[in-house]
Amino acid sequence: MDANEIVEALSLLNAELRKRQAVGELCLFGGAVMVLVFRERNSTKDIDAIFHPSDTIRICAEAVAQELGLPNDWLNDGVKGFIETQPPLGQHPNLPQYDHLKLLAPTPEYLLAMKCLASRIGAGQTDYADAKTLVRHLGYQTPEQVMALIEEYYPVAQIPIRARYFIEELFPEAASSTVQPPI
Repeated sequence: MDANEIVEALSLLNAELRKRQAVGELCLFGGAVMVLVFRERNSTKDIDAIFHPSDTIRICAEAVAQELGLPNDWLNDGVKGFIETQPPLGQHPNLPQYDHLKLLAPTPEYLLAMKCLASRIGAGQTDYADAKTLVRHLGYQTPEQVMALIEEYYPVAQIPIRARYFIEELFPEAASSTVQPPI
């Protein structure tokens, strides 16, 4: 889904909520944020979000999927598995707002911590490019800065070794790593 397709789907989701005289809230994560907020990616395969009221949003999302010919999971809450704490929300003027649908997104810091923690191998280049964008946006210069950030949101014991290697790869200019795995 590119930016226009995302906005179209969200506009229709808003219309479905209006039909049901309901108000919904989506906290967007992942690719949708990279496409809409940072405008650093052309598209995403789906929209990862936490939403409320979940049952109503799911019903409305099914109607949107049917109308636009989208997969049933075009809007999904699988991202919940990567959330350890209440995500801090940031101000994102690029996110559209609607009368029956409020869109939110976490701060870039939280998004970076999530990307690094996930460090998904199958999504490698996309996760890597997104993390590089967020590192650049936040002005981080070292792997240690990123590790310190992640530790603000996730217990050290939950940070997998693959995430530590992923972080090192974000800073290829670092001659030797000081981000050490736990003993």
